Amino acid sequence: MEAAVAATRAWRHRIAAILLLLPALTHSAILPEDRADALYHSYDGGGVTVTGPSILVRKGDAKRFSASANYYADSISSASIDVVTQGSEYSESRDQYSVGLDYLHADTTMSLAYTNSEESDYKADTYSVTFSQTLFGNMTTVNLGYSRGFDDVFRNGDTSFSETADHQNYHMSLTQVLTRDLLLSLNYDAVTDEGFLNNPYRSVAFLDTSTPSGIGFEPEAYPNTRTSNAVSANFLYYLPYRATIKAGYRYYADDWDIAAHTAELAYVHPFGKHWIFETGYRFYTQSEAEFYADFFPRADAQNFKARDKELSQFTDHTISLGVSYDLPGGKRGFIDKTTLNLKYSYILFKYDNFTDLSDSSLPDYEFSASVIQAFASIWY
Repeated sequence: MEAAVAATRAWRHRIAAILLLLPALTHSAILPEDRADALYHSYDGGGVTVTGPSILVRKGDAKRFSASANYYADSISSASIDVVTQGSEYSESRDQYSVGLDYLHADTTMSLAYTNSEESDYKADTYSVTFSQTLFGNMTTVNLGYSRGFDDVFRNGDTSFSETADHQNYHMSLTQVLTRDLLLSLNYDAVTDEGFLNNPYRSVAFLDTSTPSGIGFEPEAYPNTRTSNAVSANFLYYLPYRATIKAGYRYYADDWDIAAHTAELAYVHPFGKHWIFETGYRFYTQSEAEFYADFFPRADAQNFKARDKELSQFTDHTISLGVSYDLPGGKRGFIDKTTLNLKYSYILFKYDNFTDLSDSSLPDYEFSASVIQAFASIWY
């Protein structure tokens, strides 16, 4: 299976990491409201299609405790550039279960969460704890979070292959009300990864005159440790006519020599009593890992080697549009409020030093992707 699993798995786990960090980014000294969300998500781009549902249910006693449970699934089919050049099209599925508990005491909220994710050749368990403290009359909120992940890595068709990986994430954030209309959030994340960090199926390419194509392949080899740091600043400004502007910047760096910059800008505008429209733009750019190469001069050219395009030098641009509709009529039975939401994102990826080995006459590799999120939220 097929080298493209690596890029897809990385994309999936980024989503899981974002979901895990949401409590740390949003909690204040108020328990989350009781609600249920039903989501359908779809990603289609670069020969990869990922679709699936997600169900989230949250219930509390409105005083001290709030519990949540989430089921997230996706099915993937792939004929990506990695599959075309190194393997054959494949399909697989993943199931993820999460549970969480929030406890509120005075101005302090403590959150605990556990996530289990399983697919045919990868199993992951993640535990997290977050403390949130509001200060100065709710004008300032401080969050401290820690998560620990344990992964088991297998290789389909090879029962003798079994590896492990260990991940730790330390998170700190400060949210400050600057003025009546301006909110600032500062965030810092430190991540340490240890163990088997590459994909067991992926290979690097090198010059080999003994083959008809002149190209040979050998397995990737990554360092067994990785340390990364990220800082970000986000602003939320409320305009006089109820609209909102969001702006943010994030800087990332790790000891694999990757440095990345992310800039985002969004505009949210309510229309009438029931509609909310949102549009946004995101720019991302990164440098390549020190042991990455599109094409190595020979076999065993260096100790560590990679050809994963996500470790290359590349940029991407994302344009998103979203709409939310608040169903009129107010309370219906035990349901207090219902919203319908739809978001579409168009992403353009451009890789500066990764080429399509099946057609070397093409310029640097690029592709576009479409992401759809449709979900309904019910408060009760």
